Amino acid sequence: MNSFNTASAAVSTSLLEDFSLEMTGKDVSKLEEARDAIPRGTRVNVTFLGNEDLEMRLAAARAVKQLGFVPVPHFSARRLGSKADFEGFLAGLRTDGTCDNVFAVGGDPTRPEGPYEDSLSLIDTGLLPEYGVRHVGISGYPEGHPAIAADVLWSALRDKSAALAAQGLEGSVITQFGFDVDPVLAWIERVRGMGIVLPVRIGVPGPAGVRRLMSYAARFGVGTSAAIAKKYGLSLTNLMGTAGPDRFLRALAEGYEPARHGEVKVHFYTFGGLRATAEWVARFRKELQA
Repeated sequence: MNSFNTASAAVSTSLLEDFSLEMTGKDVSKLEEARDAIPRGTRVNVTFLGNEDLEMRLAAARAVKQLGFVPVPHFSARRLGSKADFEGFLAGLRTDGTCDNVFAVGGDPTRPEGPYEDSLSLIDTGLLPEYGVRHVGISGYPEGHPAIAADVLWSALRDKSAALAAQGLEGSVITQFGFDVDPVLAWIERVRGMGIVLPVRIGVPGPAGVRRLMSYAARFGVGTSAAIAKKYGLSLTNLMGTAGPDRFLRALAEGYEPARHGEVKVHFYTFGGLRATAEWVARFRKELQA
């Protein structure tokens, strides 16, 4: 294993014991195809995209539950046109029994389409627990956000954590994906230094084409310098290949210290490749245990 010792392998395996996945409302058929490759009880986040309607979002959450997984539907604050839209989604989730776990995010639109500026404004309505929500995921940005100042991000994280606690809601943080472990672990240390003890799920891109990974990275302001790409195993001169996050996860296992970083798990951005990601995780875990 070279420098990757037995202890690191054990830590890496534990990080993957309760991994989560991400899908869109249009990926239901892909989830059905991947069902036998995904451990039952896996948390599956269902994104909130502008080209989907309420029924598609509700149907996706229902499908996740019916297939034996834990649905985590997203609420995109700036895409919600009204309070009625927000409550309509919540009511539908409650009726379907898929409201326990949700994820609140600001969303892509530059200007809000309704009364909600950001995810904190959704939490502050007090509506989430009224409709049966028990756990709320929020976003974290170890490498910053291309459209939001760093001090605003830190303030928002602190305020959201406090708001969840005030309402008796459980919470967790899912980070934007990246290719470099160092800023991720440094960010988590700062989070803990602020007194925020929410579990953190580190965003990791599932196995995908290099060109696609670069495209998503550029969109979200993720660092992709030549040095970072080399650490991850990407070639910026050959965009035709594919890459998996094995180097990232090995580096994460080597740097992760529970006493310093608290509870940490992994969240995979699948880019539609649900089965490919689940099968990759299973193969990687076998390699670690060999």
